[in-house]
Amino acid sequence: MQPDLLDLPFLHQFRTRSPLTHCMTNDVVQTFTANVLLALGASPAMVIEAEEAEQFAAIADALLINVGTLTAPRAQSMRRAIESAVAAGKPWTLDPVAVGALSFRTRFCQQILTLKPAAIRGNASEILALAGMSAGGRGVDTTDTATRALPAAQALARQTHAIVVVTGEVDYITDGLRTHAVTGGDPLMTRVVGTGCALSAVVAASCSLPGDRLDNVAAACGYMKQAGTVAVSQCRGPGSFASAFLDALYHLEDQA
Repeated sequence: MQPDLLDLPFLHQFRTRSPLTHCMTNDVVQTFTANVLLALGASPAMVIEAEEAEQFAAIADALLINVGTLTAPRAQSMRRAIESAVAAGKPWTLDPVAVGALSFRTRFCQQILTLKPAAIRGNASEILALAGMSAGGRGVDTTDTATRALPAAQALARQTHAIVVVTGEVDYITDGLRTHAVTGGDPLMTRVVGTGCALSAVVAASCSLPGDRLDNVAAACGYMKQAGTVAVSQCRGPGSFASAFLDALYHLEDQA
């Protein structure tokens, strides 16, 4: 991780602005996602019903679309929210959970890519599939490495003009021309449901900050990995990790 991406100005900006982040995320991770955003200083909201989602997306600072528990009615709500956010000039982020493994969500994500996401965050298999390349995977789990998916991430970034984040042992963040590699974290983070989905929400919030979007997203990834490293040193397993992770996020200025 480049030292200048782990500086206090990013966290100071994040916490001062407290981005109102509209999370249309999956049912499994809503509470954890909200708590991660709150620990970092953002303001989360989970608005799902189509009419309200469309209205709220124009008010919020950023929108997250996570297709983990996608249904046909929810897809309609998400599309209306995206269109509203785009019309209002608000950035939206896509988390293409299990794309490539399941057809309905794969078609939906391919369709909404035309609506110009600010960022896309997925594991290696998801990014490979979204880019139209051969990918492995078992539902939400990847069988590919982030390094293997990097060329696909770069191609997808050039195609969509989005910041693409492919996560793994090393996270790669790219705009298609420039790429940051972020190390850290711990394999235990994969044993707690919602860490990747929560990262997508933090990425979404960071897209609303002023400055270089690539650097902001890379900083968000770096801080999440840093908090994971701290939490692993203080916990006894997956159960206590979740609490330690939220505490580490809350005290990140002390750790930076």
